[in-house]
Amino acid sequence: MKLFRTIAGAAGLLLAFTEARAAQTNVAVAANFTDAAKEIAALFKQKTGHEAVLSFGASGQFYTQIAQGAPFQVFLSADESRPKKLVEDGLAVGDSRFTYAIGKLVLWSKSPGAVTGEETLKAASFAKLSICNPAAAPYGLAAVETMKALKLYDALKPKLVEGATITQAYQFVETGNAEVGFVALSQLTGIDAGSRWVVPQALYSPIRQDAVLLKTGAGNEAASALISFLRGPEARAIIEKYGYVLDGQS
Repeated sequence: MKLFRTIAGAAGLLLAFTEARAAQTNVAVAANFTDAAKEIAALFKQKTGHEAVLSFGASGQFYTQIAQGAPFQVFLSADESRPKKLVEDGLAVGDSRFTYAIGKLVLWSKSPGAVTGEETLKAASFAKLSICNPAAAPYGLAAVETMKALKLYDALKPKLVEGATITQAYQFVETGNAEVGFVALSQLTGIDAGSRWVVPQALYSPIRQDAVLLKTGAGNEAASALISFLRGPEARAIIEKYGYVLDGQS
């Protein structure tokens, strides 16, 4: 019994020590990275004990909120320009910024055979084409660049329905409010139904998605640990699983 009490006491001290070391960080996450971020955060907590509290939205909106003092410590953007600007603004730690993923744009429909490639855009036999706000969301900008590269933007503009985020652009197609839409390849992980066209990279600027540690998180153990974890093999394997290209890959 004495030995049992000794072991139980040691276990209790270890648990208390682990809980004391565990920290929490608030993370602003680009909407396209929702599912991958949730999986990474769960593994991060399992491995480190730290908790990443995730908020999802458009990168442009997050930039504005962070500039206005929103309580985030880490920013996972859908582009590289806004994290860079936060460093220039003195709101983020410069040497923490890195590209955690490179996204892929997809034209998608729930209907089999509806999307056959750029011919689908040229034929324009659909009533509505969903995109996300190109001013706030890089995937929306990539969609506009694609249409302009194909010299179809002016013809397709009256058919566009615009979501605030890539999540809303996806939902427009999912709910039938648009027959086709530009979405992120990561959103179609595990979805085989419908039809899709992975847009050639030559038609839009690379969607380099950068992470950065904000100055508000410089003294937060969980925030620094999350930045390190994102660079590691376990997080990178999850990122690849969701259809992203890792920096340095072709």
